[in-house]
This record gives sequence, C-alpha cells and structure tokens, in this order.
Amino acid sequence: MANPDRLSALDSTFLHLEDDSTAHMHVASVMVFEGKAPTPQELVDHILSRLHLVPRYRQRLAYVPLGQGRPVWTDDPHFNPRYHIRHTALPRPADDAALKQLAGRLFSQRLDRSKPLWEIWLVQRMAGERFALIAKTHHALVDGISGVDITTVLFDASPEPMATGRPPVPWTARPLPGSAKLLGEALLERTTVPGEMGRGARALLRAPRRAVSQLKDGIASIGATALAGINAPAPPSPFNVDIGPHRRYTFHDADLAQFKAIKDTLGGTLNDVVLASVSLALGRYLRGQGENTEGLVLKAMVPVSVRTDSDRKSRTPALGNQVAAMWAPLPVGVEDPGDCLRQISIEMENLKESGQAVGAQALVNLAGFAPPTILSQAARLQARQRFFNLVVTNVPGPQFPLYLLGHRLQVLYPVVPLARRQALGIAVMSYDGHLGFGLLADYDALPGLEGIVRDLRLAIASLARAAGIPAKRSQARGTPGHAGASENNGAKSSRKVAAGGRANGSRANGAKSAKRKTGTASPANGKPRRRTPTSANGRASLGKPPAVQS
Repeated sequence: MANPDRLSALDSTFLHLEDDSTAHMHVASVMVFEGKAPTPQELVDHILSRLHLVPRYRQRLAYVPLGQGRPVWTDDPHFNPRYHIRHTALPRPADDAALKQLAGRLFSQRLDRSKPLWEIWLVQRMAGERFALIAKTHHALVDGISGVDITTVLFDASPEPMATGRPPVPWTARPLPGSAKLLGEALLERTTVPGEMGRGARALLRAPRRAVSQLKDGIASIGATALAGINAPAPPSPFNVDIGPHRRYTFHDADLAQFKAIKDTLGGTLNDVVLASVSLALGRYLRGQGENTEGLVLKAMVPVSVRTDSDRKSRTPALGNQVAAMWAPLPVGVEDPGDCLRQISIEMENLKESGQAVGAQALVNLAGFAPPTILSQAARLQARQRFFNLVVTNVPGPQFPLYLLGHRLQVLYPVVPLARRQALGIAVMSYDGHLGFGLLADYDALPGLEGIVRDLRLAIASLARAAGIPAKRSQARGTPGHAGASENNGAKSSRKVAAGGRANGSRANGAKSAKRKTGTASPANGKPRRRTPTSANGRASLGKPPAVQS
C-alpha cells in the first residue's frame, strides 16, 4: 500500500522545478484587514489553536536516500511557530506602495526545505487604520483551491472567533524515520503499487466495452493536451526571458459585479472576461513598448481544479495539488474589447470539448509511476519548453466576509509563482464581491510592471463600455494610500526605465482620454471609494456572488 504521506508526482515536480534554478515555487497571498493589528503573540496563539486542523503545517520533508523514491512528509521535532509566524512594519507613509515593495522582497526568498514549508508575516501598521498579512506556502504542499480551504479554516466567518475543538492529546512529533526505513518503504512501494494496475486488468475483463471506451477517451484527451503544446508552441515575447531570484509585485482590486455584468451582456463565462481583460492589457503594454502585436496570440497556462466537492466541503481539507491545465489563447493583437472576448469565449469552449484538462490530469496520474530520477529530468525539460507564455489562474475564493480575531478582511490578492523563463504571472481570486488581481514579475525583466496594472484598469473599463455598463469609481476601499495612487506612482517610475518612452507617454495620454470619456475618477485623485452599503446584520449587502467562477 502506498504511503499516504508520500508526495505525489505533481507535488514532487514543484520541488524539482526549483533545483538549480532561480524559480521559487511558493504560492502566496496579500491580505489587508481593518483596524489595529493584533499583537504578534495574539496571532501566534490564534493560529496554534487552529493548527491541528491542518497537520501538514507541522511537517517537513524527509528525502529517500539515493533518490530512490519521492520525499515523504514527517513531523518536525523542532517545530517553532515563531519561526513561521513573523511580524514587521512598513516605513511611513505605510501605504499600498510600501506593501507591494515588501511583498516583492518576501516573494524573492525561497522557503527553507529543512522546515515546514510556510510563512505568515504580520504587517502591523498601514495607513488608514489597517494591517496586513502576507502568507507563503510551497506549491508542493497546497494548490490554489485547497489554499482557499485553509483560509476558511484559519479565519472566521463572523467577528466573533469560532471555538474549535482541541485535540484530546497535545501534539507531539513522531520520531523522524531513519534512512533505512525511508529506503525500504520506497523500494517496497515500487513492487506493490503497480499491483493496482492488476486490478485494472481484471476490471477490463469484467466490463470490456466500458473499459475500452474509457481508454479511448483518455488517449484522445492526452493527445489533445500534447498536440496543443507541440503543434502550436507559444510565440516569443518579452515575458519569456531568463529570470533572476528577485521579484516585483503589484495588485489591482476589481468589482466582481462589473465582471458578471460584462459576461451577461457580451456572453462567455466569468473566466473568459478575466482572460479578455488580461489579453487587452498585455496588448496595450506590448504596443506601448514598441512591440508589433498584429496577429499575435500569446498562450496562457490556465490551471483547472480537479478537486472534488467532498474535498472542498471537508472540515479538514486534503492538502496537496489536485490540478490540471489548459492552454488558453490571449489574442493580444485584437484591440476591440468585444471581438477579443468573443474570440476567447469560442476558443475556450473548443478547448473544453477537446478534453485538454482531462488529458493533462491523465498525464499527471501516469507520472505517479515514473521513477524520481525521471520525474526530476522531466520537470527540468518541461521548464525549458515554450508551451505557454505566462500563467493566468482564476480561483473562486470565499464569497462572504472573513475575519481574523474580529478584524474584517478588506481585500485579498493572490500570487502565482514564476517558472524558468516565465517573467510574469497573473493570479486572480474572488472574495466577497471583489476580484483581486495579483501580478508577480521578475525584478529585472519587467521594471514597468505598474504600467501593466494601469493598462489592466483601462482594459476592464473598455470591456465595460462595450457592454454599456456605467463607469464605476476606483476601487480605493475608502482608505488613504490606496492601490490606485501607488499604481499611478509606479507607472511614472516605470516610464523612466522602460524602453520606448514616447510610446509610454502616448499610453498615459490614452489613459487620460479614457478617463474623460468614461467619467471614471482618477485613482490618484485621493477621493475615497463610497462605502459599501450594509444590511441590518452589518454584513455587506452586495448580493450573493456565485459559488464558483463560471
């Protein structure tokens, strides 16, 4: 029987992607809360009271000698919560620009594999009576969907913290397995796990027609996945260059209701509207850098969750990665927002019918039978292929307010890691009526990252105009030093270092004209966003967003 604590093939691949490279395979989030921050000790005590619900957070990796098996999770006998739960403060004015800079530095640091693979940073003071948490977890431990589940475990759905049952016996670390035990278990699994394939053969004899049909469908799906990367490799772009260890990070807060209205008017799914916004923004940015985008179609790798509903509803979520992938087109050469969304909607529907996601998951399952040395080489080979230009992931988050020790979570911005020769990654997460866009970039390859965020705001506004939706105020959350102001400042600095200064200047003029046409308040004018109306029970009366982003 397989060891349940052994890493899956996909989890192990995320470790190999870091080997001999400048890639950091941690997922992360930046969360901003209302009010005065709790003390570091209060935060430590609160997290420790919930940590038994996610036991992996007390475990570290144990490696099989001679590389004869994938690593296993084992209790860390030296677990120290204060190593993982840290605190810091921002320099004045402690605004969003300072938060972005801090996040970029933290995301530039690789997690220590000799300890449990997570960190939570408490940012104690921010302008506007706010504080923040910056959380990092290695991709080998958790994927985006299960990461949301962990958030709902560690936080509360009401201002009053929910009492959680304490384990009957206080936690004590199990002894670390010795080298002989690790090697013996790995070699034993090699002889017993393939026995599962024997049961598959017996099933084939019992129900041959159904088995042959499933096999044929599976092969067709795998073929669709492989051909998508081989027949149409991703084109060269400024986003596909050698990257270093340092990162830039920025974010944008969008309105979920606006995206739903665009979807309802122009067609497609919510995810299609997100991809169209990204495509239009990247097209603007590339043209501003003097790139020729005529007929250019970038390829985005879009992770697709294959986690079951029972996994999501579990009080103690199963950690680990349960994701597949699809290659989504980004027609950056199409400037008309309606045409861009229509093209993406048609292509995404075709991709779903082709079975790409099913094929990708089948390939991941097959990798489970590969020896670790082959997995390591395959991961390095995968990183060198040009199957996609960037990752764009859209994860449905909690559609209700979350609280930490009585403090309401205002906004949440996700982070997706960069692989080799991937200088830009875009993560999107919905939360309580908002869409948080988080953009992570290589520090040296994309000095003009704030310009992409400005182009993203313009792209969203153009889609809204195409749908006939009235312009909305900037999502400033009613606080000083909000994201829009810092993005404007970052855009000014990016124009100094980015090539094609005249093109950038024209893009800035275009931004001004777009504001005049739409009547949208400038994000740098310091005007706070109007407060969200609340119902009698104090919760935001934004309506009930969809449980999933479709």
